[in-house]
Amino acid sequence: MRDVIVVGAGPVGLLIAGELAHRGFDVLVLERRESVGAGTRAIGVHAPVLAALEASGVTESLLTHALRVERGEARSRGRTLGVVRFDRLSTRFPFVATLPQAATESVLTAFAPPPERGATVTSIVPARDSVRVTVKNATREREESARVVVAASGWTGRSLVYRDVPTHVYRDRYLMADVDVADRPDAAVALVNLDPEGVLESFPLPAGRRRLVAWDSPPAEDSDAARVERLATAVARRGEPEAAASVRDASAFGVRRVVAPQLRGGRLFAIGDAAHEVSPIGGQGMNLGLLDAATLAPLIAQWLREDEPPDAALRVWERRRVRSATTAARLAAVNTALGRSLGPSADAARRAALRLALSRFLGGAFASAYAMGLDADATS
Repeated sequence: MRDVIVVGAGPVGLLIAGELAHRGFDVLVLERRESVGAGTRAIGVHAPVLAALEASGVTESLLTHALRVERGEARSRGRTLGVVRFDRLSTRFPFVATLPQAATESVLTAFAPPPERGATVTSIVPARDSVRVTVKNATREREESARVVVAASGWTGRSLVYRDVPTHVYRDRYLMADVDVADRPDAAVALVNLDPEGVLESFPLPAGRRRLVAWDSPPAEDSDAARVERLATAVARRGEPEAAASVRDASAFGVRRVVAPQLRGGRLFAIGDAAHEVSPIGGQGMNLGLLDAATLAPLIAQWLREDEPPDAALRVWERRRVRSATTAARLAAVNTALGRSLGPSADAARRAALRLALSRFLGGAFASAYAMGLDADATS
């Protein structure tokens, strides 16, 4: 019997597997994808996560690949509405580290045990002294067991853990692309361009690239070419005309809100998107999951060493992580509403509200909230 089985080899699963393996435990990682895929869309790693992962050495590795974004700006029709100063936050890492998701997974893959790929988990059954996991690959089906199982499988594996979790599906839809851009004075500045037709978010990445995300109205046609055309048009109209010419492909996605009220059932845990989805707001979904993993790993390690569950500490952990996910979900709802297409009056009110939020007196609180300073496990 294994010590731990981790279901899912995305960033969250790899992190908790690595944390436990480095403590000397036998960890099996099961991943249904045959190869590393697109995975999470998140590109930003926030200060609380960087602080939580510093002792393990993961932070140092992430930062070798990352661009440090110390400043953000909200703009509308060519005018600056306000500035977000991450570099003024009272934290050890006063910036947002942006890097491609492939680089994040590469760092965490090197940190974790090699996952067994092409392994689809079809059932998870908790028992008194273990958890049974049924695994199916291309040739056979087998059963594994472990003292503890952690489901970090993303939303696709949620049904393995939960029968039903309330899900709010937003009507909003977004187009996204990563593009090469020419050198420019604001190359390391995160930009949010508010427009009556919807928001355009433009985030810097290493090597002169930017992540473009634009609110999209329901399309009459959803071919690859149509998405590229709509995104390029939106980028040009909403404040990034130079970047518009670099749009070569575009993906589309919708958003949901899910916050499971419980993360533990005996020896079975659910973390990351398996338990909560909150987007889009600066990669907070992935960061929530990474903090789930970083804070849970020491408690599982204690349990395995002492052969006695630290129930009181686990209850506190669960409450804090659910509270953090609930807070992030509320912020995401506000962020989503602010990004929609609005009429002239509502758009003017939105711009006025954002000017106030980014004012001298409130701007620090806004920056802290965006950078996950409200997370229950955020530390300086």
